[in-house]
Amino acid sequence: MGNFAANQWFSAVVLIAWLGMNIFLFTYYFLIYENGRSYSYTRFILGSALAWARGSAACLNFNCLLILLPVCRNLLSFLRGTCSCCQRSMRKQLDNNLAFHKLVGYTIALMTAVHTIAHLFNIERFYNAAQSKNTTLEGMLSSIGNKHGDWVNPIRSQNENPPYVCFTTIAGITGVLITLALILMITSSTEFIRRCCFEVFWYTHHLFIIFFAGLLIHGLGRIVRSQTLDSMEHNNYESCHDTFLNWQQDDGHSDIECIMPSFQGNEPMTWKWILAPMIIYIIERLLRFYRSRQTVVIVKTVGHPSKVLEIQMKMYGFKMEVGQYIFINCPLLSMLEWHPFTLTSAPEEDFFSVHVRSAGDWTEKLLQVFQEQADNPPSLEVDGPFGTASEEVFKYEVSMLVGAGIGITPFASILKSIWYKFQHEDDRLKTKKIYLYWICRETGAFAWFADLLRSLEQEMACSGKDGFLNYQLFLTNWDSSITGQAAINFDVTIDAVTGLRQKTRYGRPVWENEFSKVADAHPRSTVGVFLCGPRALGKSLNQCCHHYSSLDPRKVQFYFNKENF
Repeated sequence: MGNFAANQWFSAVVLIAWLGMNIFLFTYYFLIYENGRSYSYTRFILGSALAWARGSAACLNFNCLLILLPVCRNLLSFLRGTCSCCQRSMRKQLDNNLAFHKLVGYTIALMTAVHTIAHLFNIERFYNAAQSKNTTLEGMLSSIGNKHGDWVNPIRSQNENPPYVCFTTIAGITGVLITLALILMITSSTEFIRRCCFEVFWYTHHLFIIFFAGLLIHGLGRIVRSQTLDSMEHNNYESCHDTFLNWQQDDGHSDIECIMPSFQGNEPMTWKWILAPMIIYIIERLLRFYRSRQTVVIVKTVGHPSKVLEIQMKMYGFKMEVGQYIFINCPLLSMLEWHPFTLTSAPEEDFFSVHVRSAGDWTEKLLQVFQEQADNPPSLEVDGPFGTASEEVFKYEVSMLVGAGIGITPFASILKSIWYKFQHEDDRLKTKKIYLYWICRETGAFAWFADLLRSLEQEMACSGKDGFLNYQLFLTNWDSSITGQAAINFDVTIDAVTGLRQKTRYGRPVWENEFSKVADAHPRSTVGVFLCGPRALGKSLNQCCHHYSSLDPRKVQFYFNKENF
């Protein structure tokens, strides 16, 4: 529980502040439109649906202010650097950017549903009021003003119906476009579609341009109206609404008891909320566009087993840290698609590299193009690098690195950097012990990473630091021939599958045992747990971090970090 509080207290503060702001805004504006005197006549026509529409609109404005900021990757990388002196629990919140982005997105969807349903009721009430005769208050209010004047009911004749209002007014047309764009973005961002048809998610998510353009002009129609202050001085709802048949036009005489009320539209407010984050996002995109225009030189390509392609590149001004990632675009395949890849090179190397695994249509085509054009590889565009949780690895005394399949890539960068630090006898390395766990389905997938581990083994042996790296490889999919070969070579010092000193294990790790061993071996250390892998595995590791951390903050503490991009 003590570790949970140390890890999550700032997350809890952020969520409580965000939730509290939503509740405050909804309640504040709901009460204004439910009880405000200037909306008495409008409320007489519409009822409580007016307050529901405006309360949800306030929450929409607030969340639309936030939705773009978690995906401004350059901003997050900048904050990650400036927050290096802050507490670990505060820096960790930058790793929750996508989770917060999704939370805000779902909240926008919910508030949009409330706002839309409330306004559908409002339009129906406006229509019914327009059909009423002038002998009723609804009919009298509907006849006030003209199409360009001080009206309170936007439906100006009995020939106008609700569909007409929805598809001919600024608020109606933009509302339909905003809702359709949001539905497509939300449905295409489900995990199933992102995994199976990433291109569908990528393209439909760019409908956010239509969404925000619609938001900017949605309020220009000023359909929601309040009574003007001058009018309220001579027509108070409490004393005049019962005498509406005797209302008179204002002729300048102050002795008139109740004059005909006049109304005005509310000033559009949404642009004030979203203008600043839109400017930040535009600057972000311009910076990324400029950086992506830099020439990328492909130094070398290496094909590895299990359809893994290593691409080594150079680009002017490129500087990286361990565990960071980049976006890659191949104009030959698509001018618009950018896909994220973790850097597998070390900062000490004079090039940067990625390992691309065939995991979808785009990566399959990329590997095919590089194979067909081996002598003249296609040009690539690179955007990045961007920071991740793995940058924190050298800030812990002990680190547990957990990679599933191709998820080992960020840790390749870390291990290479360690190898260079050992070669140059860098004494500034705070980390004293690293535990590496790699969970993989195929034996061939170990091949490209085995060379790095073998070099690191030799370097540690020469440096007298054999105990620095403890790595364990877990094979989850095997057949009888593999197990038979492993049994035959049981007494051999070199593993039959990988050629490494550390023997490959079959099955999945029992995390309770692993955490217990680390806790016993480092009773007074701060342990960073880093994962690049599936969500289910992350949940198990996070639970173990909480369970095996000591209640005494001076003893062993586990801090969970997960790659998100």
